[in-house]
Amino acid sequence: MDYNKELYLLHIMQQAYASLVSVSNKLQMVGDKYFEPLTSRQYITMLAILHLKEDETTLINISKKLGTTKQNLSQIIKSLEKKAFIAIVPNKKDKRAVNVVVTDLGMEAMIKCGSSGSVNFMADIFKDFTKEEIEILWKLLIKLYRFDGNDMDGFEEAVELPNLDVNIDVEEALEQFSKRRNEQK
Repeated sequence: MDYNKELYLLHIMQQAYASLVSVSNKLQMVGDKYFEPLTSRQYITMLAILHLKEDETTLINISKKLGTTKQNLSQIIKSLEKKAFIAIVPNKKDKRAVNVVVTDLGMEAMIKCGSSGSVNFMADIFKDFTKEEIEILWKLLIKLYRFDGNDMDGFEEAVELPNLDVNIDVEEALEQFSKRRNEQK
């Protein structure tokens, strides 16, 4: 066995792990400024709710989608409920469970965050990345998520926005995204 090779491999794994934790914390901290009136964790939690079927928005399913525990999720849910961005309703199939639904006020917050905050945040954090680098990063993160044998239940599918009569100008948002991303190079 080549101990120097193994020592180096262990070292770069530790560096990668420490960097992931640091980057995650930084993204959350900086993202909070982009996603007002939500925090970045609240935004991603509400996005996870919208990615689940209406009758499957239990705390367990939301926590699985986010890769977190039910206990960690409960704190975020309580703060969102306090702001009236979500509501807790009985689960129609299982009387012991509850579903989490995004309220009209919550949808307004999501639209505000998504139309400017998310667009600007993505443009800013990935400004120095090529499309290929972003694709590789995404694939590597999905691969890393599977270290324990569990696949990531991501956010790939489009979200159907319930009971929403809002005209979101996608072209305008994409033009803003492209302009912001290209002006920073």
